[in-house]
Order: sequence, then structure tokens, then C-alpha cells
Amino acid sequence: MADPRERSGDNERKPDSADDADLSARLKSLDARISQASVHRAEPEPRSRQTSDTSAMGQAFRLSAEFVAGVVAGGVIGWLVDYFAGTSPWGLIVCLILGFCAGMLNLMRAAGLVKPAKYDDKR
Repeated sequence: MADPRERSGDNERKPDSADDADLSARLKSLDARISQASVHRAEPEPRSRQTSDTSAMGQAFRLSAEFVAGVVAGGVIGWLVDYFAGTSPWGLIVCLILGFCAGMLNLMRAAGLVKPAKYDDKR
């Protein structure tokens, strides 16, 4: 097996000071570019998305609770209207529809798609 350190042929070059200087200059140039790139990476990038304190899962639970609460409240109120007024399915149906609408409105307000309700301070 041939020794990799041995080279055959007349084209063998011996390192000289010019090669060492060239290598040193290239290493310094590379080091400068690496440090410049690391400085650019360390700078914070501007975020285009809105940051929030809640995680995505927490936001999903909050939004689903807003909707379900409206529907459940409408159902309970409708059942109570039917029980005391004797209007068997109609109170429940009407209040479930109103509860659904209220749940959707609360859902859109919590998601920020609709402006929150403002109370008029005009007296």
C-alpha cells in the first residue's frame, strides 16, 4: 500500500512563505466575514405577527368556551321559559338560536374580529 505522504512525480510543490501569507490573509478574511454574519444574526428580526401572552391551545380553549357558554346559557334560559310558561318546545328553540347568536358574537369579540361593545356615556 502506498504511503499518502509520499508523492510521485516532478510536480510536487514545497510550501513557501508566499503560500503561508496567502493562507493567513484568506483566514483573516474568512474570520471577518464570519464575525460580521454573526453580528447580523444576533440582531432581532422585526416580527410581522402580533405577539400574545397566551399559547395557541389556551386561545382555542378560550374561544370555544366563549361560544359554548352562549349556547348553554340560551338553552338553560329556554328550558326555564318552557317549564314556567308551558310553551313546550318554542322557548327552548328560540333561546337556543339567541344563545347561538350571542355565542358567535362573543367569539368574534374575543378573537378581535369585531370591536368590543361600547357603552354611551351621554346623559
